[in-house]
Amino acid sequence: MIVAVLFVTCLIVANIVIVKLISLGPIILPAGIIIFPFNYIFGDILTEVYGYRQARRIIWLGFVCNFVAIVAFWVAGQLPAAPGWDAQGAYDRILGSTPRFLAASFLAYIAAEFANAFILARMKIWTGGKWLWTRTIGSTVVGQGLDTVVFLSVAFWGAMPLNVLGFIVLNHWLAKTAYEALATPLTYAIVNYLKKKEGIDTFDYQTNFNPFALKD
Repeated sequence: MIVAVLFVTCLIVANIVIVKLISLGPIILPAGIIIFPFNYIFGDILTEVYGYRQARRIIWLGFVCNFVAIVAFWVAGQLPAAPGWDAQGAYDRILGSTPRFLAASFLAYIAAEFANAFILARMKIWTGGKWLWTRTIGSTVVGQGLDTVVFLSVAFWGAMPLNVLGFIVLNHWLAKTAYEALATPLTYAIVNYLKKKEGIDTFDYQTNFNPFALKD
């Protein structure tokens, strides 16, 4: 439950702070880079310890919670402001995401999270549960790649030259992947603790990997 809560929290917070761009030397990145990679770390932990079935449930839970948050932001933005409150413009700019950005966020999330969970679960079988780092990094390379390509393409296609968009996609992908690679020791520590604490180490031998499956 704790891992699931942290997974959903990181997702929602990342989608709020992503509106700010930060500069790390010559590289410009959304502020979501601070916390969004943790969403994949906790996703890896869920799949590695509890299996794809449980990860699928939490991924959809995250989708629903994110949708609820967005609806709440929108409704609050549409309600008339109180007299003397002059921050409506700032509120709309930070929390009033356009339909195009919302579509990009939802599509990228579904494609990337399920790809990440699927690859990790399959690699766990192929490796016999050994070499956890190959699974966490390998699944992240694909998952973060899909997330970056889908989100930025849907959000900014036609709004900037393709070479600029491609450069931004590459920087985001490399930064997110490097972030999780550096966090590998933390992932190992949490995974080992949970496997010992829960007495569980799930292998998805007979799992239905359809992300839309209602029954396993």
